Amino acid sequence: MVSQSNGSPATPLNFLIYGRTGWIGGLLGKICESQGINYTYGSGRLESRDTLIADIAAVNPTHVFNAAGVTGRPNVDWCESHKVETIRTNVVGTLTLADVCREKGLILINYATGCIFEYDSEHPLGSGVGFKEEDSPNFTGSFYSKTKAMVEELLKNYDNVCTLRVRMPISSDLTNPRNFITKISRYEKVVNIPNSMTILDELLPISIEMAKRNLTGIYNFTNPGCVSHNEVLELYREYIDFAYTWKNFNLEEQAKVIVAPRSNNELDTTKLKTEFPELLSIKESLVKYVFEPNRKTPVAA
Repeated sequence: MVSQSNGSPATPLNFLIYGRTGWIGGLLGKICESQGINYTYGSGRLESRDTLIADIAAVNPTHVFNAAGVTGRPNVDWCESHKVETIRTNVVGTLTLADVCREKGLILINYATGCIFEYDSEHPLGSGVGFKEEDSPNFTGSFYSKTKAMVEELLKNYDNVCTLRVRMPISSDLTNPRNFITKISRYEKVVNIPNSMTILDELLPISIEMAKRNLTGIYNFTNPGCVSHNEVLELYREYIDFAYTWKNFNLEEQAKVIVAPRSNNELDTTKLKTEFPELLSIKESLVKYVFEPNRKTPVAA
């Protein structure tokens, strides 16, 4: 972005955000307020081209953010029985927004998913070898993931799109039912598998900086490294509730209580870390942004 001599941007930032009622969309608005960035929530439906064009005409944004999408309630199993609705938003809607933005010369920051991979022989669990941005999805176990993989492949043709692969999002709001920590802390049993995860408190401000830098292409949008379910719950016990206990079960047992299989993987974050060297590892970020601010247990002497 061209700057004036006083260092302020030549064109004031003005964001158009889709996903007002969603978790990420709501947080984006709060971050914009804290940074003094003008923003408006889009009122159009993603699959309705005319309404998107009307939003852009009314707002005249510098950048567009897409945090809208169908993940299912209470979880992605919903998508297995609502396939047309899932396609309408996650595929048709996302592509329509990308296409309209390209037509208008606008960059689209698209919050996507990294749940399109699973550990395999070339990326074994525990190896530290993560999937890279250019790798093709190898997980289609859930219909949700299948639609996300489809749309990511098609979006590669749009040079105005920045695709951010979010995984198992976590925030400092431990009351939010979408928060990975909140979810697993309420489960009767949990699996214990290392995964790449996204600490929203650290990474959402980075996504706004990415818009300022006009970055495009695919980015693995997780904190570097992996953390397992048990490691997260051990931190929960240490910082939140000394008396907290949990039980593990294996993937075969888990399969009996869910409709669709779940993705487990590690993503390579070299590309994002190169752009943002200050990015913390997943375990450091968990402590700094989530557990320290929420500490309820006494600090050990």
